[in-house]
Amino acid sequence: MNDELDFDAVPVVTRAGQEDTGTGQSGGAVRISGVSPQHTPATKIWYGKVSNEPGYRSLPHHHGEAETGGYVLKGTGRIWYGENYSQWIEMTEGDFVFVPPFMPHVEGNMSTTEELVWLTCRTPDNIVVNLPEVDDSILEGYRRA
Repeated sequence: MNDELDFDAVPVVTRAGQEDTGTGQSGGAVRISGVSPQHTPATKIWYGKVSNEPGYRSLPHHHGEAETGGYVLKGTGRIWYGENYSQWIEMTEGDFVFVPPFMPHVEGNMSTTEELVWLTCRTPDNIVVNLPEVDDSILEGYRRA
């Protein structure tokens, strides 16, 4: 039996349109948080939505100590990683992904007509460390809208 049950605790709902927009950003990947220390009692988790407009991508970045879990809700995305971002994985609706801490990467929308929407969870918070920009030409298969 758990000795730390808290019967005074209550769930906190973030209503659509009331998400926190003051979270870390990286170029064409727009993040909003539904559960975060910035606007809920959460202390060890960040959970939000990341969207890339058609043909848009993030800046190169990593998430510091944060472990990241993602779920592709809509569209087709690609994550470039490795030396000169020469490796990549592609995901589509229904796919989950894990991104390790401190791993430099670029996230992109592979469609030039459809939005890409991810649900993303990080611990302990939405750490975003932007890195120097790279030219689109090194990202295999990427094209802007």
